[in-house]
Amino acid sequence: MEMPHAVLFCCNFNRVRSVMAEALLKRHVGKLVFVDSCGLKAMPDVDKEGFEVDPFVFAVLLEVGWDVAHHKSKTFDQLEDHSFDVVISLTPEAQHRAVELARGQATEIEYWPTFDPTIVEGSREHKLAAYREVRDALAVRIAQRFPL
Repeated sequence: MEMPHAVLFCCNFNRVRSVMAEALLKRHVGKLVFVDSCGLKAMPDVDKEGFEVDPFVFAVLLEVGWDVAHHKSKTFDQLEDHSFDVVISLTPEAQHRAVELARGQATEIEYWPTFDPTIVEGSREHKLAAYREVRDALAVRIAQRFPL
């Protein structure tokens, strides 16, 4: 399979799953591919330090050597470019918008149903385990879809 030039990951808020996928693909392919992410809706709020990434996402990506502290969450409407070879939606809601985005373009649309770790309750370690599972599942899927 030929490596695309530009990939977009999308989910609901661009704070958890799409951020993880973007970071993991960048880590996997380096500068070979332009990678971006977005969400359907703007963040309802940002913490007082302006940190737009879920703190558990920050923690589990740091474990694999990737810092997303400066990630800026954005919506589909805030994308600077809409020319993507592949758009991968991680939620059913984002899948509908991805199809709209690609209408009339030569864009591959893929749907990767991805568990939402924010719904997990329990201790910090229990929550981190859920985020790690999502991170690791996305890493496997990315390595399979984008072989080097």
